[in-house]
Amino acid sequence: MRIDRLRPSFVADIPETLEPGVLYLALEYDAMAHLCACGCGAEVATPIGPTDWRIAWNGVGMTVRPSIGNGSLACRSHYVIEAGRINWCAPMSDRDIAGERARTAAAKGLTPYPSARQAEPPEPQIAQPLAAQAPWYIRAWRQIVGS
Repeated sequence: MRIDRLRPSFVADIPETLEPGVLYLALEYDAMAHLCACGCGAEVATPIGPTDWRIAWNGVGMTVRPSIGNGSLACRSHYVIEAGRINWCAPMSDRDIAGERARTAAAKGLTPYPSARQAEPPEPQIAQPLAAQAPWYIRAWRQIVGS
């Protein structure tokens, strides 16, 4: 069953068994986890940090940015957590998934799939202006804010 809200639970360690509808935050480890909001039962673990996900607490619910795109799960669910509410986005395409993996790797200064023959570390990535076709996470944000 689809979940429409996630209640934050600040914990010292992420529990072995996750409850539906709970967003577990282990701030000491810069980590959060929850069961996929689509109801498939898959565990979704996300790191918190400048090149990962960011969180904001308004005293009632947690907001998580960027969106949660479960492209590696069979459900391929894609949603934004806004003040504890689940706002659904279109499922991620293969192109969106590949683009997000490349963007994440570049943000961390890595190559997406390093070759075993790579002799030197990759050159540091320099931020580039957004292309004319905005990536999925920008399109999702525009959809949420209505621009």
